[in-house]
Amino acid sequence: MSKPTHPVARSPYIGSRTVVHLFFILVCFICIYPFLVVLGTSLQNESDILKSGYAIFPKQIDLTAYKVLLHNPGVLLNAYLVNIYTTALGAAAGLFITTGFAFAISRKDYAYRKQLSLYVFFTMLFQGGMVPSYILMVSWLDLKDNVLALILPFLITGWHVLLMKGFLQSLPDALFESAKIDGANEFIIFTKIVLPLTKPALATLGLFLVLQYWNDWWLTLLYIENENLMKLQYLLIRVLRNMEFLNSAEAVQYGLVKPGQQVPSLSARMAMCILAAGPMLVVFPFFQKYFVQGLTVGSVKG
Repeated sequence: MSKPTHPVARSPYIGSRTVVHLFFILVCFICIYPFLVVLGTSLQNESDILKSGYAIFPKQIDLTAYKVLLHNPGVLLNAYLVNIYTTALGAAAGLFITTGFAFAISRKDYAYRKQLSLYVFFTMLFQGGMVPSYILMVSWLDLKDNVLALILPFLITGWHVLLMKGFLQSLPDALFESAKIDGANEFIIFTKIVLPLTKPALATLGLFLVLQYWNDWWLTLLYIENENLMKLQYLLIRVLRNMEFLNSAEAVQYGLVKPGQQVPSLSARMAMCILAAGPMLVVFPFFQKYFVQGLTVGSVKG
């Protein structure tokens, strides 16, 4: 005789999990939507943007904006190389200097750690300003039209030092004491013990430095006049300004453009964002795991 069958009750956990998944799918779409708008608008015709506004799916794919920005690929490639060089060298040097400084002031047996910590905090509250920085870089260090002018100002900042210090303070002191008993000096402790254990914090700080160096254009404006040393962002800004001028009445008056001719300035802005942000969109997923772990561990001691 068969046993009576009863309908299996659906677990409320499955329903709540579905709601959570749908919520995060919506959040992801909200985060991705602006990028899709930028990508779609960069492929739009200038007249379609003026008539219909920004759109994810263009009525007709138009690559005019990219053709204008890429009319001289050699200059753009050189700007990419300058960005890559300054970002790689600046991020690597900044990581080593910041971690070394933070390691010193995180040690309880270091005599001047309180004074140096106060100095770091003081630099976060008060800064010299643009004019003293310009005099220091140009007159004293003679770094006008020098690639080091694009690297030195961002090598070490107070907030990065405090972030790394918070992570290093979570490491047990017994680890360093046992290394000293085995005969290791401070440099060996730093390179063989501290650096391998701080990979999450290094990845987090490295991402901050990479974004800071990659997106910077202000230092190029201040210190660089040689076109071979100009970074990508500043070069794209200059191209955009030239296109905006070509859309003005003065350009028609001087005969630079024909009456009624439209230069793609709106779509070019979006194309600039794609060209500038593309490499960072490729790099970020590889750092995401360490980025979250470094922030959570470095912000809370213990």
